[in-house]
Amino acid sequence: MPVYERIAPPGWSDKLTFSPAVRAGRLLFLSGATATDENRNVVGKGDIVAQTRYIFQKFDKILRDAGGSFDNIVETTEYFLTFEDYNRTAEVRREFFKGPPYPAATGVLVAGLIREHALIEIKATAVLDD
Repeated sequence: MPVYERIAPPGWSDKLTFSPAVRAGRLLFLSGATATDENRNVVGKGDIVAQTRYIFQKFDKILRDAGGSFDNIVETTEYFLTFEDYNRTAEVRREFFKGPPYPAATGVLVAGLIREHALIEIKATAVLDD
């Protein structure tokens, strides 16, 4: 029996070998996400700011489903393909994270992402309230 609970939207396919998020006690691990819609199409093609915003909107729903909010996120990791306009993603972070303090963050420049047309993938860890 798993020691964690899957947090997923209604209709999530059990054929997929990952969960959008898992909760283990007070910890919530949000899987790496790209700006893909329910039809698996990338939203905001060519626009890293729009993609970042869409990912955080997806995280917002997951966090609410788990009983949390962006205030509960303690760490993010961002994988991105280019430095072009990357600094503008900080504006989007400020829309969702009302710090300071802000969560710990790591940015990694990568050669490619699984989803074609994705410019950024983000994962996060949250600590939920009791």
